[in-house]
Amino acid sequence: MSEDARDTLARVEREEAELVLPRFDVTDAWTLGSRMRDAAASARLPIVIGITLGEARVFHAALPGSSADNDAWLDRKTRVARRYGRSSYGVGLSFRAVGKDFDTDARLDPMHYAAHGGVFPLTVAGVGVVGTVGVSGLPQADDHAFVVERLRAYLDGLD
Repeated sequence: MSEDARDTLARVEREEAELVLPRFDVTDAWTLGSRMRDAAASARLPIVIGITLGEARVFHAALPGSSADNDAWLDRKTRVARRYGRSSYGVGLSFRAVGKDFDTDARLDPMHYAAHGGVFPLTVAGVGVVGTVGVSGLPQADDHAFVVERLRAYLDGLD
């Protein structure tokens, strides 16, 4: 694994540890999702946005230029974040860090699971992972960065 890849994995692990919410419910999902949609629309990003609480999809938006393929990718990345309790990008990077390929070494059906960037666990302090927030439509590092940026902005607004 290159030094750049190790640095990326370390950064993602810090993000996963730092981006912890004091609470999160369906009202919070609507607020976060709406803000994400507004930011994506302003930047003309061709993405889909999805937020889950448990197994329930509680927010979904598709912006111009996105497609049903983006929804399928979002679903597959969401399953990874839910199963591993960490970001879909972090899971993929962790496999590569030890010389493994998620699609073959995870022994999960790649038609249902994708360890590519874009979905982040919604972790509540003192509770644990309660859901996911994610996007699909950009290169995986950009999908991940957008979610982290918007989740960080949401948390900053709670102060």
